[in-house]
Amino acid sequence: MASWPSLGLRARMLLAFALLCVVTTAAVAGASYVEARNAILERTQNAAVEAMRARLQTLFPLRDPTPDQDKLSGIVSIVAERNNDAVAVYHGTRSPASPARPCLPFGSPCRQGLDPGMVPKELRRKVADGVIAWQRVVWEDGPHLIIGTPLMIVEPDRPTRASGIEVYVAHSLAPEQRSIEDLAARAWLYGGMALAFAVFLALLATRSVLRPVRELGRAARLLGEGELRTRIAVRGSDELADVARTFNNTAEELQRHVEQLREMEADARRFVADVSHELRTPLAALAAVAEVLDEEAAQLPEHAGRAARLVSQETLNLTALVNDLIEISRFDSGVAALALNEVDVAELVRATLRTRGWSDQVRVEPSPEVTVRLDPRRVDVILANLVGNALRHGDPPVSVRLDADPHWITVEVRDHGPGLDEAVLPHVFDRFYKASAARARSEGSGLGLAIARENARLHRGDLTVVNAPDGGAVFTLRLPRDQDGGAT
Repeated sequence: MASWPSLGLRARMLLAFALLCVVTTAAVAGASYVEARNAILERTQNAAVEAMRARLQTLFPLRDPTPDQDKLSGIVSIVAERNNDAVAVYHGTRSPASPARPCLPFGSPCRQGLDPGMVPKELRRKVADGVIAWQRVVWEDGPHLIIGTPLMIVEPDRPTRASGIEVYVAHSLAPEQRSIEDLAARAWLYGGMALAFAVFLALLATRSVLRPVRELGRAARLLGEGELRTRIAVRGSDELADVARTFNNTAEELQRHVEQLREMEADARRFVADVSHELRTPLAALAAVAEVLDEEAAQLPEHAGRAARLVSQETLNLTALVNDLIEISRFDSGVAALALNEVDVAELVRATLRTRGWSDQVRVEPSPEVTVRLDPRRVDVILANLVGNALRHGDPPVSVRLDADPHWITVEVRDHGPGLDEAVLPHVFDRFYKASAARARSEGSGLGLAIARENARLHRGDLTVVNAPDGGAVFTLRLPRDQDGGAT
């Protein structure tokens, strides 16, 4: 069974209304039922006692204080009402038994009138003490009220004394029982009607509450998806309207801040792109000067030669950084595009290694001949970055493996070094994040892997990294074989 918090708001409100209605109806109907039942029984009881007292008045004065069975029968005939059973007892002598009465609801004989043995002992003790008493009992043919009274002898100038005659009358409470059952049935009926009305009210209430809640949920979902102009219509002035106004104010502030951040981000990208392009011309001149210095470094004094080589190397590093920044700015501005060609991927891998002089340092595992439409320049950049990192930061052997299926090609670059720290893995492809936290100091700018992943995504593929179980980092490039949808 579902727990209370797991139920929906509509179900919880319906259950709450229904539970409140059931408890309230049960309390009111129960109290009314008990009060009405007691009132009916008390009224019937008082009426029966008063009727018996009125009939007893006709017996006084007693003509014979020592009656026989016939006289006891006469007393019974006077005291008993129609359809009631009665018995008179005098020192072990009793009036004749009444005819057998039907046992409801089947109508077959159930008991032979009222017998003194059927009278509760407590009631007989009270009557023997000279007190009129009564008690409700339930027999097979239904509930009854047994009234017992002693007959007193009243003589002039002498105290009243008991005659020893006891009279018991069994008054049927079947009509009252039917009235009480009808009352209970009406209580259940009214309770069911009240429950149905409460469910109807709950449905109306949940509809009025859930509608703005659903609107709020839909608006929050759209806002989370980037629809910053989403707003909610404010209706009324209740708490839900306050929530709607608060949401609208929050969405407006969020839109304003996001627009400011986007403007700042666009300004920063333009600044990087502009600075990078402006640096290309002086860097070209510096690169030419650095090349001359590098050629003349061997003829220069030791300190001057070392400084010349350092200037040359840092100029090359700065040139690579500027080129990487320009490439990143193209991705950010959305102008990066693919120049697709039919390429043999295995031959592209070998060409990448051959061009950079890595053929003897990297093992290319046997792979099938796979021809795919892709941008060879961008895939070459990805492979060069992955293999270069493996050679610089990992331990040999470094291997490249190519796999293919009908839909994807996979290029896996692996080294056998210490691998990457688990804390570093989620940030490997972040911009300007260097591997120095896990490996030796990196000479790169920290943009190489970020550019590699952007190139993979431009091909509608992806670039991932894991640590191999037996050591080393494994970079996996996955590209779809159908690139026609990605060409721009």
